[in-house]
Amino acid sequence: MELMAFIRRSTLVALLATAPLASCGVIEDDKTLQELNVNSRYTVESVQVVGLPTVRMSRALRGDLDKIVGAKLDHSALERLAVRIKNEFVVSDVAIKISRGAEPEHVVVDFEVTKSHEQRFDLNVAKFLYDSREGWMGDASATTNFKGNAFTFDVLSDSNSLIERDSGIRAKFERKNLLADRVGLRFEFESYHDQWNPATLAAAPATMIYRTRESFTPEATVAIAPSVDLDLGVSFARFRPSLPDEAGSAAKTESSNAVVSTLRFHRRWGSEQGLFEQNVTGSYSFRAGTSLLGSDQSFTRHFAHLSYVFRHARSFVETTFLAGRMTGRAPLFERFELGDSTTLRGWSKFDLDPLGGSRVLHGSIDYRYRYFQVFYDRGAIWDRSPDRDAKQSIGTGFKMERFQLAVAFPIRGGRAEPILYAGMNF
Repeated sequence: MELMAFIRRSTLVALLATAPLASCGVIEDDKTLQELNVNSRYTVESVQVVGLPTVRMSRALRGDLDKIVGAKLDHSALERLAVRIKNEFVVSDVAIKISRGAEPEHVVVDFEVTKSHEQRFDLNVAKFLYDSREGWMGDASATTNFKGNAFTFDVLSDSNSLIERDSGIRAKFERKNLLADRVGLRFEFESYHDQWNPATLAAAPATMIYRTRESFTPEATVAIAPSVDLDLGVSFARFRPSLPDEAGSAAKTESSNAVVSTLRFHRRWGSEQGLFEQNVTGSYSFRAGTSLLGSDQSFTRHFAHLSYVFRHARSFVETTFLAGRMTGRAPLFERFELGDSTTLRGWSKFDLDPLGGSRVLHGSIDYRYRYFQVFYDRGAIWDRSPDRDAKQSIGTGFKMERFQLAVAFPIRGGRAEPILYAGMNF
């Protein structure tokens, strides 16, 4: 009897001792992986969004999705990304699915999207800027989404982007997910009432000044690769000169119709711990006004932009370069300009060239530590080679999320007249 009791006690002890080991076997399903995420043993092998087009995904979201590859599994971070996907693409739900990867202790993360059939309405301030020389400018938009279609309506007054001040409206219809989510379509209409700086009015022939302009641009976006997009389309623009012609007749409406295309590239690298990251973005755009489209203006316009960003801990460095060349006869809104809130900061575009230029080169470097920022710009704008004259500027300020406050100084002999910039998204 004592022997049997001893055997029973030994068996019970053995079962209790091996019970914890039973839970240490191979992970069999996604639920178990998510439960074990708390120990952060698993490394993310790959990530993908299932059920959504990658066309036109914002660079910020795409970069943050890339950032979790190679990092330790963090379910709270995945949940935050799921919320961002849901908000950006206006879908009803985003489920996080985790499965075993090809290597030991590696997992694959899928964000599975349930598309929404409900309408959503969003208001957004796309730009709000104060320039101590040009005054206030802004761009407010309203967007509604319905069954994969996005309708956007903007009201804006902008003297920062071009030689003229545009005051008017912009309406856009966009469909992103066509042909296996690799093609998007966009139709954009713009209507502006234009205002001019006295320096531009004094330098321009009367026939170059227009009081209103409208444009309509149908365009397709093709996802060539995960990091490469191509836009192809046509732009139909018309504008009415402010003054009668030389014979005294009423000014007739002129047209500037062009073939347009833009090739964009984006690539990001980052560490597992997120201590540093690198981003490269580039674009090349081509516009050709041609009589084949019934255009009164014939021209070709090439423009390239390249940006490199390096971040290490709290330090942030960004370098940018742009170059452009235009030939032929083009309206003023096609001409290049420098001397705004992002190029040759501290210079006025009307001091550099009140009509804009047909050639442009510009480079800048920004350094930021936490919120403190310093920058240096150098560039030139010209029509003829003998007129090319490189200018420089420096500045400092504060930048936090979308808000920025900066003061910039032109580098030149004599007195310095700094320009103050304050606002969002510039």
